[in-house]
Amino acid sequence: MDLVERFINYTKFDTQSSEESTSVPSTAKQLEFAKYLKKELEDEGLSDVELDDMGYIYATLKSNTKKKTPTIGFISHMDTSPDASGKDVKARVIKNYDGNDIELSPGIISSVETFPELKAHKGEDIIVTDGTTLLGADDKAGIAEIVQAMCYLRDHDEIKHGDIRVGFNPDEEIGMGAHHFDVEKFGCDWAYTVDGGDLGDLEYENFNAAGAKIIIKGVSVHTGYAKGKMVNASRLAVEFQNMIPENETPEQTEGYQGFYHLIGIESRCEEAKLSYIIRDHDRNRFESRKDFIEDCVNKMNEKYGDGTVKAVIYDQYYNMKEKIDPNMHVIDIVLRAMQESGVSPRVEPIRGGTDGAQLSFKGLPCPNIFAGGVNFHGPHEFVSIQVMEKVVKTIVKIAEITEEFND
Repeated sequence: MDLVERFINYTKFDTQSSEESTSVPSTAKQLEFAKYLKKELEDEGLSDVELDDMGYIYATLKSNTKKKTPTIGFISHMDTSPDASGKDVKARVIKNYDGNDIELSPGIISSVETFPELKAHKGEDIIVTDGTTLLGADDKAGIAEIVQAMCYLRDHDEIKHGDIRVGFNPDEEIGMGAHHFDVEKFGCDWAYTVDGGDLGDLEYENFNAAGAKIIIKGVSVHTGYAKGKMVNASRLAVEFQNMIPENETPEQTEGYQGFYHLIGIESRCEEAKLSYIIRDHDRNRFESRKDFIEDCVNKMNEKYGDGTVKAVIYDQYYNMKEKIDPNMHVIDIVLRAMQESGVSPRVEPIRGGTDGAQLSFKGLPCPNIFAGGVNFHGPHEFVSIQVMEKVVKTIVKIAEITEEFND
């Protein structure tokens, strides 16, 4: 099976995860895809193929060298984003893309003005949707590339490599992908998530991340008799949000700049709930941001009475750079692999998170490399076949260079 056929087969599975679910995986349909992948890995001759009851897949491509070589891993996630439908994906290959607007379906256009990223792929073969669903290159492209690379190494015994582990997990898109990933069972010295964006992306810095739930207790009284009695939680919710600096939101920041993001509000007179995410690359500024939210709560309580406003703040993940810096050989290897594969590395901080961040703090250094997808989480998502082929070549090179590695 070639790379494109493999990927398009994967897109036919609806694997959307759910933030509302408490099960693992969050949706049963992810398990259907996991079962398919397990059989495929077995059919392709990998060893130690295992699917656990939470939907995590582990497998091994056995070493073909006599040298003592580090065991490395490649990881991708099976789920697609809750932000857009992943059902009945209709993937289409556009050969020799001409660099102009693409009509996905009648009246649905991917324009180069709105999506200038398209221009970089003129002359390439790209895979698009019909404009009614996402494509699922995030991260089924990563899975297809990893499997294809393992098949290539299997068929080219002249390329020496140590044991290579592959791991596919559910629920990355809802921040839960690494929670039940068994690092000890995986048994790697280090690993790479193949979950980045366009050609050459290499990421080993990400946000420190927290969530905050603000709960405001109001007092509901008939409006005709409310003076001195009513506490309108909806109005207090607006007041609280107005305390957040306007220039420290996602739409006003870039690069290393952190932010507060209001995800949603549920409110009525008697009670209001605000949900935020808090992000910053710098750990000290991250802690200060959480303190700022607490300060806002305290000011509201000073004004309206103790217990009126409550904050529940919880950390989600941390900047993997803390764990990568002492293990920079992991980065040196992938940089060399990219260069030898004809790829110019683009090292940039992630304005988000990745399973690799959580895995790095669980003892598995795990930077993120490009998978090729662009415009994730929506119907204008696309992926270049030529970029996917470069990912496969890079993975093979990482394995080859690691066989030469001496600690």
